[in-house]
Amino acid sequence: MATSLSALANIIVTNVAALEAAYAEKGATFPSLDDPFRPTPMDFDTSLAPTKALIVAAAAQILACVRSPIETLQEYSPGMYLTATLGFVVDTNIPDILNEGNPEGVHVKDIAAQIEVEPSYIARILRFLATRHVFREAKPNVFANNRISSLLSKNKSVVEIKVDPIGRFDLAPMAGFVSSSADEALTSSVHLSEFVQNPTQAAAAFNIGLKTEAKMWEWYEEAGNEWRARRFSAAMKGGADRFPGEIFVRGVGLRDLKDGDVVVDVGGSVGSCTLHLFRASPNINYVVQDLEKQIMTAADFWQENASDAVPSGKVKLQAHNFFTPQPVKGAAVYFLRLVIHDWPDDDAKNILKHLRDAANESSRLIIFDNLAFHVCEDNANEMAAPKASAPYPLLANLGIGGSGFQTQLDIQMMNLFNGKERTEEEFRILGLSVGWNLESVVCGPLATFTFSAI
Repeated sequence: MATSLSALANIIVTNVAALEAAYAEKGATFPSLDDPFRPTPMDFDTSLAPTKALIVAAAAQILACVRSPIETLQEYSPGMYLTATLGFVVDTNIPDILNEGNPEGVHVKDIAAQIEVEPSYIARILRFLATRHVFREAKPNVFANNRISSLLSKNKSVVEIKVDPIGRFDLAPMAGFVSSSADEALTSSVHLSEFVQNPTQAAAAFNIGLKTEAKMWEWYEEAGNEWRARRFSAAMKGGADRFPGEIFVRGVGLRDLKDGDVVVDVGGSVGSCTLHLFRASPNINYVVQDLEKQIMTAADFWQENASDAVPSGKVKLQAHNFFTPQPVKGAAVYFLRLVIHDWPDDDAKNILKHLRDAANESSRLIIFDNLAFHVCEDNANEMAAPKASAPYPLLANLGIGGSGFQTQLDIQMMNLFNGKERTEEEFRILGLSVGWNLESVVCGPLATFTFSAI
């Protein structure tokens, strides 16, 4: 058998060849890291996702094997500086300034003239990021956007950003996500260890760091945080839009429903997910539920995207707090998209119990959420088990190639809400505790959990 190092190298070589062949078949070449990100259908080709995941998993593992463990810990421990410096360049509009400058790069002195920051600070921060492949240092102290840093742009001119600072992230979900991570998330994370060791002292590390008893959603409503609320909405919209609508159409099981059946989108924000369903099956009756402020916003969303849906009665917008009894009784389907991971088990049980109390024996509960995998083999994940084991010597969950973002998001949920990403077994136990039986799990960019009433 090959050594683990050789096996990792072979995984990379084999899958890089397959990836380049797939591009060549389409008459394309794999994009350069030096060029700004210009998305093509190849970037979102789901058939290439396993190939890319194996390359990333093997590359990360070979780095962990070859690099001195001392150097690895020296890189990991001050990881907050990566978040902080990304936050700085977004806050000061540097990616946008580079977009408007010479494509070959802009000198830090010219950047400094626009943002009134000492040039040496800018140079050091951009050099730190460019060393980690965010930005490109074309010549000494001359920087340009690359494939990664270009996503930090707000997709507006610098003038437009300055004219409307509250809405500066409206067209920039990734910049919004980075800015939020470097703001309330980073501030909260300082207290994560303190919270985990004594979780009775506050609702989450967020509450300790921001010195508030309010949930993050309530905190966003406080005076002075309007721009943060708008930034968060932009970031979350970008996250939701990355999921194909077919996931929800298939997951809800529209083909199995009859005209007039009721589908309830619980905690559905403005109803962007329900819009996919309505377009696929307009003869079903849909109810979009969220807090009153979101429902007011939803009215404009539906007027813009399906103006006849609400007046016809096929879509009902309903203000509802899912911690109170569910007003729609006996619906064919109740579904939640990226809701349950925001809440600890006791709160999640409360949400699901209200739905079970309203359901009848034929009602189904559909949860669209992230699925957590153990790093080792896990026989309890029977429904969602991968069709093939990870090739030797990769981690069972493919490390950061397979579960990198999911594990990061799990800690983010812990930090901000004391929420969690759950394994299949945890979803099963959660459902059974309040009268829902887990019938199936379908993996994908967003997993689909289907429950029946017990």
